[in-house]
Amino acid sequence: MLIDFFYHLRARKLPVSVQEYLTLLSALQTNLMPPSIDDFYHLARMTLVKDETLFDRYDQAFGEFYHRLQAAIPADKEIPLDWLIKELQKNLSPEEKAAIEKHGWDKLMELFKERLEEQKERHAGGNKWIGTGGSSAFGHGGYHPEGIRVGGPSAGNRTAIKVWEKREYRDYDDQQELGTRNFKMALRRLRRFAREGADLELDLDHTIASTAKNAGFLDLQMVPERHNTVKVVMLLDVGGSMDDHIARVEELFSAARSEFRHLDVYYFHNCPYESLWQNNRRRTAERFDTWDILRKYNDDWRLIIVGDATMSPYEILQPGGSVEHYNKETGAAWLQRLLENWPKSVWLNPEPEAYWQYRQSIAIIKNIMHERMYGVTVSGLEKAMRALSK
Repeated sequence: MLIDFFYHLRARKLPVSVQEYLTLLSALQTNLMPPSIDDFYHLARMTLVKDETLFDRYDQAFGEFYHRLQAAIPADKEIPLDWLIKELQKNLSPEEKAAIEKHGWDKLMELFKERLEEQKERHAGGNKWIGTGGSSAFGHGGYHPEGIRVGGPSAGNRTAIKVWEKREYRDYDDQQELGTRNFKMALRRLRRFAREGADLELDLDHTIASTAKNAGFLDLQMVPERHNTVKVVMLLDVGGSMDDHIARVEELFSAARSEFRHLDVYYFHNCPYESLWQNNRRRTAERFDTWDILRKYNDDWRLIIVGDATMSPYEILQPGGSVEHYNKETGAAWLQRLLENWPKSVWLNPEPEAYWQYRQSIAIIKNIMHERMYGVTVSGLEKAMRALSK
C-alpha cells in the first residue's frame, strides 16, 4: 500500500525522494504515532514534503489516495478470524485461567493421541479439540497452562510444553559492534596470557637495557606476542523466547569473539540434549553428537551456556520433554554431564533477574548449575568471569 502511495505522490508532481520514503517507513516502525489516518497524514507530510508551497497539492493527492482505498474495501466487511481468536483469548480472566486443569505429562500425551484419532474437522474457541483460541490444551492462539502448540504462532503466553511445527532459526551475528565495549571489558577478567609463536613484538625494557650495555648502539630485542590462552566452549540457546534477547546476545557474542582467541560455539534450543549444531540453516542435517563434543574438549576449557532458561520443567526433568523431538534422556542428565566434563562452567541468562523468581525452570537449572547463573549485564559478566577464573 505504501509503495502505491509513494508512486501516487510522484504521479501528482510531488518531488518525493526514495530517501524520504525510507524515512517514513523507519518512522512507522518506531510506533511514533497512534494508528490513525489523521496522524499518518501529518507524519507523511512532515517526512515527504519539504516545501510549504506544495502542501495544497499534497492534500489533494492524499485525499484522492485515501478515497480510492475506501472504495476498494468491500461493503460487507467480515471480522478477521485472527482478531476473533485474540479477543477470545483476552476475555479469559485470571480466575478463569487459574481454573483450567493441568493434565500432567502422561495424561496430556494420551489425550493428544486420542484427539488426533477422533477429530475430523476444524475447531475454534473450544476447550477440548485441537483448534485455535479458547482454552483447549491442543492448538494455538488460545490459553492453557500446560498444552501442545500445533501449528500457528505463539499467543505470547509461552506455556506450551510441546511444539508441533518446523521452526527455522538464524545464527547470532558475531560482528555486532555497537554496545559491546562494556561486555568486552567484563570478559577481560577471564584472561591468561602466555608468549606464543615467533618473535613478533618489541620488548621495550630489554631493548633499552641491551642498548645501554652496547654503548648506545641500538640493540632491538624481540619476544613472541602475548596471547590470551583461555579456551572457551560457548553453548547458545536460539529460537522461541530467546528471540526477545537477540540484540543483547549478539553483543555478548561479538565481545566473546573479540576477547577469546580459542572460542568454539554450538547452538541448542531451550536445553542441551544428545546433539548440538553450529549452523542454524543446516541444523537438521549437520548435528554434532554431544558425547563427541564432551570427548573433544578436555577440562582445560571453560564452559559458558547462554540462555534464558525459560521453558516447561518437563523439558529438563522428563524423557521426551523436548518441544522439538523425543529425547531419551532428560535435559538435567545432559547438563550434569556437561558440568562433570567442564568443572569451570557458568550459565548466562539474558532474562532480567527480577523475573527469575517467577520461572520454575530457571530455579531448576540454577540448582543444577550450583547457583552459577548470572545475568547478561556488566556486573553479571564480571561475577561469571571471576567464577570461571577460580
